[in-house]
Amino acid sequence: MVIFGASGDLTKRLLVPALYNLACDGLLSDNFAVLGTAMEPWTTEQFRERMSTEIPKYQTRKEFDQAVWDRLVARFHYVPGGFTDAALFPALRAEVQRLDAAYGACGNVLFYFAVAPRFFGLLCDRVHESGFKDGPGWKRIIVEKPFGTDLESALKLNREVLANWQENQIYRVDHYLGKETVQNLLAFRFANGMFEPLWNKHHIDNIQFNVAEAVDVEARGGYYDSSGVVRDMMQNHMFQMLAYLCMEVPGSFEPDAIRNEKAKLLQSVRRYTPDEVERNAVRGQYGPSADKPGYRQEKDVNPQSNTETYAAARLYVDNWRWEGVPIYLRSGKALWKRGTEIVVEFKRAPAVIFRGTPVNGLDANRLVFHIQPYQGIEIQFQAKIPGPQMQLQPVHMKFGYGEAFKANRYTGYEVMLYACSHGDATLFSRGDLVEAAWRIAQPIIDHWAATPAEFPNYVRSTWGPKAAADLIAADGRQWHEVVTEDVLKQSPLFRDGDAVFLEQVIMALTPRQLAAGEVVITKGELGREMYLIEQGEIEVLDDEGAAIKVLTDGDVFGEIGVLMSTKRNATCRAKSPTDIYVLSKADFHRILRDNSSFADAIRTVAKERYRVEMTADSLMAE
Repeated sequence: MVIFGASGDLTKRLLVPALYNLACDGLLSDNFAVLGTAMEPWTTEQFRERMSTEIPKYQTRKEFDQAVWDRLVARFHYVPGGFTDAALFPALRAEVQRLDAAYGACGNVLFYFAVAPRFFGLLCDRVHESGFKDGPGWKRIIVEKPFGTDLESALKLNREVLANWQENQIYRVDHYLGKETVQNLLAFRFANGMFEPLWNKHHIDNIQFNVAEAVDVEARGGYYDSSGVVRDMMQNHMFQMLAYLCMEVPGSFEPDAIRNEKAKLLQSVRRYTPDEVERNAVRGQYGPSADKPGYRQEKDVNPQSNTETYAAARLYVDNWRWEGVPIYLRSGKALWKRGTEIVVEFKRAPAVIFRGTPVNGLDANRLVFHIQPYQGIEIQFQAKIPGPQMQLQPVHMKFGYGEAFKANRYTGYEVMLYACSHGDATLFSRGDLVEAAWRIAQPIIDHWAATPAEFPNYVRSTWGPKAAADLIAADGRQWHEVVTEDVLKQSPLFRDGDAVFLEQVIMALTPRQLAAGEVVITKGELGREMYLIEQGEIEVLDDEGAAIKVLTDGDVFGEIGVLMSTKRNATCRAKSPTDIYVLSKADFHRILRDNSSFADAIRTVAKERYRVEMTADSLMAE
């Protein structure tokens, strides 16, 4: 394995830990060796020492196996030089031939381009001109993303790398596809007969892809300001997941059988005109918070930058399987959590059979693929509440990878390196796949580049711009926010709740975004809902409209009106853009009845905040 850019972050943070994991699992051949090259004037010993210093920081296993590492690093070698250095490539070839003889690699060479894409074409030419393709064994090249910065550059890059190499020798890596949970999309769909018959427009109402990052652009402002979230996340990672989830059933698990279906799927995604982009996509950029800068204040970012750090889009796949089914994608930086999920929402069952019962309506069934950080699959459905009446509540079943399998955490690169070394291109993008993805993204990029943006338009640590919620609300739908126990426990009201209680609350919450100045409760109206603030500020107003109290993250409000079925005694409005969860009266009472400690906490809030004494009987009354 020849690594160009062996002194860079990618090598020490991901490639070397991946090789170490493969060695620990017995998946590296005894005939394997690494030859690194970069500008740094290191010797082989210095390269080994540097990697030995870094591996404890970046290895992902619970315990570090020094013996395995010692055996692996002894197979690391190094040749210094720059890509324009005429002497570098003959020296590399001579060293590869020496190592091939020493390790018995049978002439097989994997070239890894851990460098900027602008060098891909040059390196392909130099490796070819140096005679590396001659002799026995296979020769393969892995190139990192991003593969181009737009459609034109991607087409040009394809021409460059294929000028002297065959398509089956080029492996365009997207490490996201190395995640077990992404690969499991294929296994889930095609190994379980109870789901594939439902996988179409007749049974599925909508699909949502969510990639939320809690971190900001960190020290990558210079790169990110020329990229943005559509290029950085949607065009590659998210479109690849979309292809896996929605493609037709392949004829086999042969690499080209799967990649053919992925290509056909992406080629069927509707390309938008500028007017259609305006209706079907929204963008955002985070602003400053009390203690952190906004995007435009980040290092190496243009102070007037129109680069999006958030994007949401409604897409359609124009084929028989998915005709008319909206597919929603959203991703952003500096959001409320780190999490990647795919939500498949099924059409609601008819509620007519429940006439004459307390059931007023039916929630949709959902299938949720948790990609990261929690890895698993969840099915949400309706179940009858124990008791004499026909009452329903949402429940779920979960499968967690950590609970079902004993496996060490991988970086995502292990699978890619192993697959490439065995000639399995299933998880790698073919040239036509890259081009198809850019043809979807390019109209959005072009329209936004030509249209001024009103930035910033969302606050750090929120769900993103309200325009994204409005986009999906226009279809009568809403984003499914994956709430965790940690989120609920930020509120004192739920901090001491047990797992069953917290799951009941999570399944009953409905997310809602408020714009600054938006009224959520009006004095005098009948209380039917209570609210939990995820992020933001809510003002409680007196009769003259002056703020008498400000509620913030983790606070609840509106609960007394719901409990006592009385009219609201104050108006509440959002002081700033605010994310809240809504809990209906019926769900609130049901949870109260099942959880005495929660009822006690509500009584305490009523006494301390509103000076209202409530008995256990009055609390439980409908």
